[in-house]
Amino acid sequence: MKITLNPNAVPAEKRAALIAEGGFGKYYTDHMITCDWSESDGWSEPELVPYGPITLDPATAVFHYGQEIFEGMKAYRQPDGSVALFRPEANARRFASSARRLALPEMPEELFLETVNTLVKQDINWVPSQVGESLYIRPFMIATEVGLGVRPSNKAKYILIATPAGA
Repeated sequence: MKITLNPNAVPAEKRAALIAEGGFGKYYTDHMITCDWSESDGWSEPELVPYGPITLDPATAVFHYGQEIFEGMKAYRQPDGSVALFRPEANARRFASSARRLALPEMPEELFLETVNTLVKQDINWVPSQVGESLYIRPFMIATEVGLGVRPSNKAKYILIATPAGA
């Protein structure tokens, strides 16, 4: 996996204040993962990059035909300080099933799990330590072929983001 660390990562003191403030979906971890797919080349190597905006052409299929899927899972801080995910393999299987239904490419389970584990490991300091709180992990995929017309997209983009979630 290609890794580009965020040179402007949130300082520890500010991160702790943001986590304590709560606000699910209001603050995001320092990084995200992206991975492109094309009909001709298959899946590209995933990239861990600084969290930030993405650029899409106005004629991108997701905007016109709603080809988008998502999953949601949580990482929990354990009493010993480690972090655990709850059944990420089930999320990977549901993600693949959703992709099939929307004529999007199926992401191999191993690749899905690699991206989730890499993001959680990189941004582990964003996992809250309070009982009942978690890091919500949102993998999603969008059709990125540019052009109008109803058909399976020949390009897609997978993105993985995470946000602290209060109780």
